[in-house]
Amino acid sequence: MIGWIAPAAGLRRLQARAAIDIVTASRGYDGAKRGRRGNGRSPSTSANAEVGPAQVMLRNRARDLVRNNPHAARIVDVLTANLVGAGIQPVSKTGRKSVDKKVNALWSQFAATADADGQLDIYGLQALAVREMVQSGESVSRFRMRRPEDGLAVPLQIQVMEPDHIDSSKDAFANGERTLLGVAFNKIGARRGYWLFREHPGEQRQLQPLESVFVPADEVMHLFRKQRPGQVRGVTVFAPIMMMTRDHADFHEAAVTKGRIEACFAGFVKNTEGEPIQVGSDGKASPSTGLPVQTIEPGMLHRLNPGEDVVFSQPTSSPIFDSFMVHTLMAIAIGAGVTYDQLTGDLRQANYSSLRAGKIEFRRLVEQIQYHVIIPMLCMPTWRKFIETAILTGALPRRPEGYPVDWITPANEPIDPVKDMTADILAVRSGRMTVAQFFASWGNDPMTQLDEIQKYNKLLDDMSIVLDIDPRKVARAGSAQPTTPAPEAEPADQA
Repeated sequence: MIGWIAPAAGLRRLQARAAIDIVTASRGYDGAKRGRRGNGRSPSTSANAEVGPAQVMLRNRARDLVRNNPHAARIVDVLTANLVGAGIQPVSKTGRKSVDKKVNALWSQFAATADADGQLDIYGLQALAVREMVQSGESVSRFRMRRPEDGLAVPLQIQVMEPDHIDSSKDAFANGERTLLGVAFNKIGARRGYWLFREHPGEQRQLQPLESVFVPADEVMHLFRKQRPGQVRGVTVFAPIMMMTRDHADFHEAAVTKGRIEACFAGFVKNTEGEPIQVGSDGKASPSTGLPVQTIEPGMLHRLNPGEDVVFSQPTSSPIFDSFMVHTLMAIAIGAGVTYDQLTGDLRQANYSSLRAGKIEFRRLVEQIQYHVIIPMLCMPTWRKFIETAILTGALPRRPEGYPVDWITPANEPIDPVKDMTADILAVRSGRMTVAQFFASWGNDPMTQLDEIQKYNKLLDDMSIVLDIDPRKVARAGSAQPTTPAPEAEPADQA
């Protein structure tokens, strides 16, 4: 249009655009170039603009996958088991043994009765909240204060809820404060509270109209993996693999259906004489002449018309089935953050080196989520509320320095116990790892472990029992061929 009005100006504009294309083609990023290969949906939207419209559909489809797809259910189980295990346990670290013992004992009483529904303990609630985070992208837990007459050591309980309880329709900006996707922020951008439905919106027996209430942020634990700055709500782990998981299931179902249909037809009897089908007085064709196929069953021989020629079915095979299934499962495992053997249980070509290499990367991801998501968003708020409630009720004294805590995460089971334990011993002796860190890596509180060792050794001394356990003797005793004595160990082995 510019060229039609002012040809000279239009020419200069085309020359300038051509120069820009040359510069970007020679000095820019390949991923930013224009053209057929660079086309795609890449808007400059914020995390909330992308999560908001998609979260409900992603959440519902992820739940459907977990309900009906064995690999999706396995992903949730594996991640939950490794992230939480039997529980991420707190250990009081005030520096005073008597105080720590009292706090830990009070926590044990609280942990046993922490479930507002009265079914799980605190570690079961951890697993439930993390499982919902993996499956739905986020979970919501609410503190529930109880009366003194309820008889609880600490009058505090926790209710774990699905993210559906957050009223995402609450979205407004007034007086310098913003409410986004059901989460209210103050003027400096800190979370002020949540708009929560009293009942689950998906409850079919809903008798009253849905109404959300405002709950202060210090009464809510919102657990989700924050992947972009400013992100308000979480996204399910199945988001990048949802379509691939469905394609995998559809391909498997199609292959099974094809095989079942081919297996049902053992052969056909052909009419080579061209005789017409005889129909009786009842309007039905006689068995000798054949009937239209209404149902099929395994091994059936279908007679089309009387005749002499029999043609047997020859089922075909799909040469790409195995390779497609394996490579798709590998991609699904990568997208979900688990290893292929964890997803499938397929250990046919696994060895110590491959298993260890895969587990090292997996454990790094697990530790990152434990220390960057679960502990700060779920465990620490629970500890702070527990301490606050215990102080208010007089169960614990107020201390200016507070009640510091360490968190013991689940132990990583060794792939090869002898090799892994030997490596741990060398790490402790070389100073790479302390004895306390060694105990903690196995899911034990170091001080409790040392107390147990001291108590056990004292008991052995009091009973005049001497244990003489030589690992080399144990190995020889358990060997199937103990005829040749084992050589003396080298100094490194002795260490």
